[in-house]
Amino acid sequence: QTHTRFTQAPMPPNSGAGGAASDLQVFPSADQLPEGYVAIDGEVYDLKGFDHPGGESILLFGGNDVSVQYRMIHPFHAGKGSVNKMKKVGRLAKSRLDYTFGSEFERDLVAAVQKVVKPSQRFATRGFWFRCIFYISLYAVLTYFYVSRGSSIALCIAIGMSQASIGLNVQHDANHGAVSPSPFWNDLLGFGADMIGGCKYLWLQQHWTHHAFTNDITRDPDASSTDPFFLFHDYGKNGAVRKAVHVFQHFYMIPVLAMYWASSIFNTNVVTLQHTGAADAGMKFGNSYREAHRPISILLRSLYLALYCASPFYHHHWATALLHVWTMAVSESLTLAIPFALSHNFLESERHPVANGQVCWYKSQVETSSTYGGYVAGWLTGGLNFQIEHHLFPRMSSAWYPYIQPAVREVCKKHGVNYVYYPNIFSNLVSTFTYIAQVGRGAYEGKVKAN
Repeated sequence: QTHTRFTQAPMPPNSGAGGAASDLQVFPSADQLPEGYVAIDGEVYDLKGFDHPGGESILLFGGNDVSVQYRMIHPFHAGKGSVNKMKKVGRLAKSRLDYTFGSEFERDLVAAVQKVVKPSQRFATRGFWFRCIFYISLYAVLTYFYVSRGSSIALCIAIGMSQASIGLNVQHDANHGAVSPSPFWNDLLGFGADMIGGCKYLWLQQHWTHHAFTNDITRDPDASSTDPFFLFHDYGKNGAVRKAVHVFQHFYMIPVLAMYWASSIFNTNVVTLQHTGAADAGMKFGNSYREAHRPISILLRSLYLALYCASPFYHHHWATALLHVWTMAVSESLTLAIPFALSHNFLESERHPVANGQVCWYKSQVETSSTYGGYVAGWLTGGLNFQIEHHLFPRMSSAWYPYIQPAVREVCKKHGVNYVYYPNIFSNLVSTFTYIAQVGRGAYEGKVKAN
């Protein structure tokens, strides 16, 4: 269903920040890149000695072709950004080109959004910081009572929702580099992922890969994250992954989503600090930067387990403690997983974005995502109800998404790009359940659109 496209890269006429063109090394493909090199648009750059304005996290992606990720994070200055400051050391003999950039739709979209939010002002607003401080304070107070006074069913539900709120409202913006132009605040608040049972560095591996290749079953780790027990992706009626039980999957979708916390806590990827889903999608993270951050990730996971899984056994009988931990787990799981499940799994969702050939990346992001609700839903979900806006501009603070939404919709209408909007979360939820039921029967009514 996906047709991979490759291009043979010509020798560049000059070397930019590197030496002469004749000094450049030719790499057969991105698979052969050393860990300190990245490829962008077929050209290979050395990250060593590069003072990246966004911080050291760029080193995590060393050894990969990051052409899409680079443009995804630099929508306003991709052509004249950091790439010109890196040392060019070679080129790829063969590059994968599923997505295109520079379309009229992209230019109109970026121009319209810049009229609403200047690129230099796209980071956290005072409203975001108020929300951030509120959710962190709530988390700290609830944790104090949970650990020192003992847990209860009500407290477990509250702390589960509080942890989910950190995930939605704090760490998500931070790990997208959207809180501040200073990497310090993004790095610090990004560890919120670890304080709710996740892992910052695994999140970066998985989520940035998901953003770059949304709904592409060969490259989006989220598209196949629950296979083969539960299917988010449309494999068709005769798909080899489909089983008889999938006919009933819309009945057990909520129980599956309730396992989100457990799937993170009991995932051994935190020990190796290599996300298997991202690796299966073709991304390599076996580098020294990842290795250097394994100890802090393991330490923070141990702290989380002590605070939220072990402490109830100090205060209660083991059966009560188990019940309380599981209550917290389900509360956090559903508060986190339901909003994300709605984002790309709905009627009209483009499930095969690159099936018809090369596609404009911005068009693909719109047609694989949905937006629902408005300001109130944004306050509760950290602005992630504006999923289309978020996927178009992931390094913009979520506080700005309701402001740019009208401009985004207008440009989509002008160019005939399918913008799916639901007035509230319930209408989006109905669409998602209907979609999941159709996928389970192999009868999804959506069409592979001509790009």
